[in-house]
Amino acid sequence: MAMGTRRRRQRQERLWISHQELAKGPGHPFYKRVNELLETERFDEFAEKECARFYAENNGRPSLTPGIYFRLLLVGYFEGIDSERGIAWRAADSFGLRQFLGIAIDESTPDHSTISRTRRLIDVETHRKVFFWVLERLRDQGGVKGKTVGIDATTLEANAAMRSIVRRDNGESYEDFLKGLAKESGIATPTREDLARFDRTRKNKASNQDWVNPHDRNARITKMKDGRTHLAHKAEHAVDLKTGAVLAVTLQEADQGDTTTVLETLVQAGENVAELIGTEGPEQKPQMHLKGIEEVVTDKGYHSGAVLVDMKSAEVRTYMPEKRQTGQRHWEGKYEEQQAVYANRRRVNGAYGKRLLRKRGELIERSFAHCYDTGGMRRTHLRGQQNILKRLLIHVGAFNLSLIFRSLLGSGTPRELRNRQSRLIFVFSFLFHHFSAPVCRTHFSFSSSRLRRLRSHRISDINSATQKSRVAPRAASEMCPGSANLPIGSVLHANQEIGVPGFQPPACQPPSTNSV
Repeated sequence: MAMGTRRRRQRQERLWISHQELAKGPGHPFYKRVNELLETERFDEFAEKECARFYAENNGRPSLTPGIYFRLLLVGYFEGIDSERGIAWRAADSFGLRQFLGIAIDESTPDHSTISRTRRLIDVETHRKVFFWVLERLRDQGGVKGKTVGIDATTLEANAAMRSIVRRDNGESYEDFLKGLAKESGIATPTREDLARFDRTRKNKASNQDWVNPHDRNARITKMKDGRTHLAHKAEHAVDLKTGAVLAVTLQEADQGDTTTVLETLVQAGENVAELIGTEGPEQKPQMHLKGIEEVVTDKGYHSGAVLVDMKSAEVRTYMPEKRQTGQRHWEGKYEEQQAVYANRRRVNGAYGKRLLRKRGELIERSFAHCYDTGGMRRTHLRGQQNILKRLLIHVGAFNLSLIFRSLLGSGTPRELRNRQSRLIFVFSFLFHHFSAPVCRTHFSFSSSRLRRLRSHRISDINSATQKSRVAPRAASEMCPGSANLPIGSVLHANQEIGVPGFQPPACQPPSTNSV
């Protein structure tokens, strides 16, 4: 076979080419199964019906169809892509994604500006309906129960820089504000090093009541989980602790406390669960808990007397651990709050409450890891709370959709499916080599228990040999001269008895005639 060169391959492209000569891809098996589910459940008809009011009937250029738009956002979760530019580039680069999106080889894939224009066109409520549509499919598969809900929040890094913040009262930048303070302290012409040194010693220098980013006014100054101070948003999940499905997701301002935002997330989850119960078919076996949400599990950051009273009035049992407090609480005039706190404390200290708290840490943190760490949404590339919430609803909806495919395929993303196939091949190859290899009679294992047994056996042999040499040294010397005063010989004897591979005992030499 002759070697081809790049120079020989240089030629002028043909003007006409037949359809059979176009390059085609085999398609990804995971995306094929996703498309089968979407087509079986008539997702495109549902999306076009809900989005019809946002499009003109005859005017304008050809638009991005709702089915392709929502599939592109699903690709963002499945591929772990955080930006719309990255999603557009990935769709243009992959033949398999072209088949998933339904874009022919002679068509151009959507540009990132088209994706963002369509996102701004469709409102938040329509995105929330698509999220609920995925919950209905998950309910039909038995993946939603709705009795016990765990709530927790995490921070998302905003697409805004701290260096761009300005004062809320007069719009002065942070650097100009520092220069004014430096001049008041006696520094006539402060340099950047002087400003940094001066700012390092100030206290309460970044307050959300005084500062705001003009490019994203919804972002708040907050401390991230890795210790950095950044502008961020707060995403809160309500997770079904029976199946791990996310029942509701809300986007809050990062400076709001957990006790302030928990009721909004719980109300949204309760509405979704009630609607799921109402849309169940009468001829089907009920998959949902018919009484709705009855138990709420959170961490200690949500514990508050007022929150417990509100939960009790809504007939919801709470499992909220308390923060360690110094001193004794005073309950004068707070009888209802006292009863709610004591009842919550009894439930948390019980065996069932501790089991729920362990379940909360497992399932809620798992949803955070899949959606924001491997899913690529830990840092947002959009600005404005409405825009981020639209992307977040479809992103978390893709996580719920992956729960269906974990039960069908054993994997919820294309990467996980690929890793499972490689692990399966490794297991089969290991079993083949293990059973086809010749069997050795002597098997020496270096496990900790095996080594302890060997050590104790050797020590006992050494002790017994030492005692025998003290009792009858002459007999030992007559049997093998030079071995009576060597306990090492007993160690070798122990190694021989244990069966150490490759051990050969030394031959007993007769006494030399030249010895005195």
